Amino acid sequence: MAKSMAIPVSLATDHAALVSSPDPQLAAHKKTCYEFYRIVLRGRRLSEADKYMREDYIQHNPNAETGMKGFKDFFSKLGRELPIPETLADLVWIMAEGDMVTIAFRREHDDPAHPGQKYSTTWFDMFRMQGGKIAEHWDPAIKPVPAK
Repeated sequence: MAKSMAIPVSLATDHAALVSSPDPQLAAHKKTCYEFYRIVLRGRRLSEADKYMREDYIQHNPNAETGMKGFKDFFSKLGRELPIPETLADLVWIMAEGDMVTIAFRREHDDPAHPGQKYSTTWFDMFRMQGGKIAEHWDPAIKPVPAK
C-alpha cells in the first residue's frame, strides 16, 4: 500500500459569507466571534474585550485563568497592541449552531521529519454565546514544558 501525504489546509476566501447565515442569531454569533478574534486577540485590544466577552467568562485553556481578569492577565503578557488586521488571514472556517461557534485556523509548523520544510494543521477555538457575548471558550491548547 502506497503512503499518501496529508493535504495542506486550505484557507477561506470569502469571510463575509462565513459570518453570514439565514438565521440572524447565528450570523450575529459568528460576527461577534470573528470581530473578537480580529480586534481583541490579533490586535491585542484588551480594553475592548468587554464589548465581546461576559465578565464571568469561563476559560478552558489550561494556560489562562477563568474570568475576564484571567483572560486579560494572560493576553497582556503577549506584548503591546498590534495593528488590527482587516481579515483573519489564516481563517479556514466558521461554524455556528445554537449558542456555539467554532472557528478553525490554519497553523504551520516546522516539519521535524523534513528539516527546512513546513506542514499545516488546524487550530480550533470554540465559543459558547450568552446574551450576545462570549460566555465560554475551548481550544486544544496544552501546557508548555517548563524551561530547564
